[in-house]
Amino acid sequence: MRDALGIALASGAYAISFGAISTAAGLSLAQTCVLSLVMFTGASQFALVGVIGAGGGVWAGAAAAALLGSRNALYGLRLSSVLAVRGWRKLVAPQFVIDETTAMAIARDDAAMRRFAFWATGIALFACWNIGTLIGALAARAITDPKVLGLDAAPPAAFLALLAPRLRAKEPLAIAIASGAVAITILPFVPAGVPLMIVALLVSLFGVLRPK
Repeated sequence: MRDALGIALASGAYAISFGAISTAAGLSLAQTCVLSLVMFTGASQFALVGVIGAGGGVWAGAAAAALLGSRNALYGLRLSSVLAVRGWRKLVAPQFVIDETTAMAIARDDAAMRRFAFWATGIALFACWNIGTLIGALAARAITDPKVLGLDAAPPAAFLALLAPRLRAKEPLAIAIASGAVAITILPFVPAGVPLMIVALLVSLFGVLRPK
């Protein structure tokens, strides 16, 4: 619970910058808040408003957001067996399948704790993210650049803190280093979001084909 709240508060602070940037890009207060309620995946939200703010069309922004958000489908494949969701929870769980909840869930060894970590992180993060979005949208004129307060570093720092315990063995560490190298190498040659997808597919393929 402590970890879940820490992640939620850090990401909620970052959501303030999203709310400010979204309204500065031309979205209304209602559109900004609905985007966080419905989409609820930070990278995709920033991609969408970034394209719109730069003068691009809504469909171009939506395409960039979908490309980045499609990684969550891979997370869903991993979490389906971990969570064993049944009943009405099947309607809610997909909304919470994001980077932080996935990392929190798979970092636990006990099945019950994995489920608790997923739901605790998802609920806390959803609440803080939407509250932060509202605050940022209302204060758009005061906070227009997340770098002013260093809030842009909060989500990567939180995710790296979650990832670190999984890198103690040699194989996960080697995979992480190789993935980073591939992403950096192809970054200048492909559109934003594509390196992430390529790395995710390569790692998934490795997981399927490696000797058991």
